[in-house]
Amino acid sequence: MIAPEQITYLDNNATTAIDPEVLEAMRPFQEKYYANPSSGYRFAAHVRDAIEQAREQVAALLGCEPGEIVFTSGGTESNNTAIHSALETQPECKHIITTAVEHSAVRNPAQRLQERGYDVTFLAVDRSGRLSARALVDAIRPDTALISIMWANNETGVIFPMQEIAAIAQERGVPLHTDAIQAAGKIPINLREVPMQFLSISGHKLHAPKGVGALYVNRRARFRPFVLGGSHENNRRAGTENAPSIVALGKAAEIALAKVREESTRVRSFRDRFEKSLLEQLSDVQINGADASRLPNTSSVIFGGIESEAALLMLDQENVCCSAGSACRTGSLKPSHVLTAMGLVNNEARASLRFSFGRFNTEADLERALDVVPRVVRKLRALSPVIA
Repeated sequence: MIAPEQITYLDNNATTAIDPEVLEAMRPFQEKYYANPSSGYRFAAHVRDAIEQAREQVAALLGCEPGEIVFTSGGTESNNTAIHSALETQPECKHIITTAVEHSAVRNPAQRLQERGYDVTFLAVDRSGRLSARALVDAIRPDTALISIMWANNETGVIFPMQEIAAIAQERGVPLHTDAIQAAGKIPINLREVPMQFLSISGHKLHAPKGVGALYVNRRARFRPFVLGGSHENNRRAGTENAPSIVALGKAAEIALAKVREESTRVRSFRDRFEKSLLEQLSDVQINGADASRLPNTSSVIFGGIESEAALLMLDQENVCCSAGSACRTGSLKPSHVLTAMGLVNNEARASLRFSFGRFNTEADLERALDVVPRVVRKLRALSPVIA
């Protein structure tokens, strides 16, 4: 087994290490305070109070009211719940707008709805991954039930103009949902300034455990729960609350809010230095989305003349962790739908690797990556019959 200290981990968009402070915050609710928060005695009240504190911490990160936060099992459930609610409350509306570059947690439900007779508009992006606000305006119809557009792309880091998108949705009276799973904690979010009905986040993308997330539901939004059962989460999500993980998510949100400036400075400097060095050391290298506004931690790079799957195998042997795109499509033989939607041809999409930095990365991680990655690329190019 590989010791964690031997790993150069540059795949923070796939998942993140649990922050030690987060682990300490959740531990008492695994070991001592195990009561069901719905029970009526004081032992349970302590757990309920901790959940409400976590709700306040998540609300502070998102710039909303604590009562607008619903805890879920993760980003996928949050996304599905938002889509489900919008359609259930507007059964007469059979049209949805999303983008061609959404995560599978939105893309696949949208495709399933097409099979059920809904019309879905998948908005295109340009070569830099940018979305046209004009295209969104033109796509809205009288029967549009929901606009679901991610705040930032998980593969390229490209940030969409959410304030402009929200203004368009509000003006046209169409509910808006955003998958903010990659954006939360990396860039400032203030839902008092960017009005929408739904927003999804996931704990394991911001140094909390896997299996917990949250859905923002605007207090004025019409809502129908996706998971039915008991009256948990104020009748908005049934099932006994996962108290330890909810406490962890709250603590992670509190830390992320305090460190969002670090994401924009130290983490961004790692990303920028990494890209600059690759461009200097290697020929035939392109940065996907370089001309667009991007998350400060994400770098999607085309290395001409290589296959990303071969590169991943060699980098893994060197204990360097990155990805060829979303972790949810690992093992797929198809090129990334995000990169093909941006107009990359197959050989470009198949030559792309995603590196995503985080606040636990060090100078040593950066230096090692800048030693190993160019060396692996040169070796693959030397073995390839196609000379880049």
